[in-house]
Amino acid sequence: MSDRQSSNAYWQANLRIIYICLAIWALVSYGFGIILRPLISAVPIGGTDLGFWFAQQGSILVFIVLIFWYAARMNKLDAEHGVDE
Repeated sequence: MSDRQSSNAYWQANLRIIYICLAIWALVSYGFGIILRPLISAVPIGGTDLGFWFAQQGSILVFIVLIFWYAARMNKLDAEHGVDE
C-alpha cells in the first residue's frame, strides 16, 4: 500500500471514529435529554425520572466514557498505521 493510500485509510478510519462519537453525543444529549424526554420520563431512576437524569447526569457520564473510548481507539488506530508516539 502506498503512503497516499495508507494516509487516506488512516483519515477515513479517523473520521469514522469521530462520526460515531458525534452520533452518540447527539443521541444522548439531544435525543434522550430533550426530544425523547417525555417518553422516558415514566422510568424512575435515583429519585427522579430517566429523562431528567439523562439531561443532567447521564449525558456527562456518556461524554466522559466517549473521551476515554476515543483516546483508546485512536491509540489503537495510530499503532495500526504506524503513526503512534
